[in-house]
Amino acid sequence: MFYFVYILENEKNEIYIGYTANLNKRLKEHNQKQNFSTKYKGPWHLIYYEACISQKDAERREVYLKTSQGSRLLKLRLREYLNRKIS
Repeated sequence: MFYFVYILENEKNEIYIGYTANLNKRLKEHNQKQNFSTKYKGPWHLIYYEACISQKDAERREVYLKTSQGSRLLKLRLREYLNRKIS
């Protein structure tokens, strides 16, 4: 089984970071307003994900990506996507 760390974005360019074992199901839940944190901010679309073999690794990665250092890494990793949106 794999665990996925994922990043969602909404129309207001707000970002949500989470992890799950079922990425498709989780995205549907976000867009069907079944998640308290994203309930009033959708619709959401997937812009990035990583796969981990261990749930603990996925949890650790999610926490890291929510730090300022993790945010800098994401901006570098998603540079082309983010630049395309600005242009």
